[in-house]
Amino acid sequence: MKNLLTTFAIVFTIMLLCVSCGYSSQYICPEGETVSTRFIPPDGYTRTKCGGYGEYLRALPMLPDGSPVKAYDGRLIKSGNSHCGVIDMDVGTKDLQQCADSALRLRCEYLYAAGEYDSICYQLTSGDEFPYTMYRDGYRLFVDNGTDVTLKKTAEYDPSYETFRAYCDMLFNYAGTISIERESAPVALSDMQPGDVFVIGGSPGHLIFVLDMAENSNGDKVFLLAQGNTPAQQIHVLTNDTSLSPWFTLDDSTFPLSFGRFDFDESTLKRLR
Repeated sequence: MKNLLTTFAIVFTIMLLCVSCGYSSQYICPEGETVSTRFIPPDGYTRTKCGGYGEYLRALPMLPDGSPVKAYDGRLIKSGNSHCGVIDMDVGTKDLQQCADSALRLRCEYLYAAGEYDSICYQLTSGDEFPYTMYRDGYRLFVDNGTDVTLKKTAEYDPSYETFRAYCDMLFNYAGTISIERESAPVALSDMQPGDVFVIGGSPGHLIFVLDMAENSNGDKVFLLAQGNTPAQQIHVLTNDTSLSPWFTLDDSTFPLSFGRFDFDESTLKRLR
């Protein structure tokens, strides 16, 4: 009887967690603390083999199941049942890390942790390159008339993580969906990998990204999507209206992917460098 009551208490607690976030799914393990342990592939599917960046994304820590999405200033974002998990990563204290910036943040964090500092270099909306290594070496970004960009040495060399985060915030301020769409390589759906992005450049534009993928013995694939948004807010995993939610099926019937006013078709799939 005691064991039965304990089991009931555990099940009831899990149900409460699901209700608290307004979303439940057989493919979500509430106790999972990372992307790979929180989200369970459908029956017959196993996670696809991927490179270091894909494994980095799978190891991202998750906030407790049922956590709401919060903006940079602590406000709650009303998302209804549109999200089913929140990545445990700060969003900064300014309205900077929005949709495109969230993808840049994760990619930059991965490259920084891997020591690939020279690869942390992205275009600004102006088209100018903005390398992290120059910022680390003391060069700061100056923008005149909204478009004239120069880098001037005004500080000492500083390889600290705090300087890296300051670089990210500066990048977020002057890069966006337009620059990512322009500089990222097109990818065929058949070659999709975790970390790839769907992007529509514009003011406003929008970006969502592939967080994880799985496939079965027939070669059928499913994928998870995540996003940041405006105002700057925590990165969160998206749901959909299918029985496999939050997994999306990788076939023609899935596209276009519709989120708000944006419809992402196959041609919007890109790969960040």
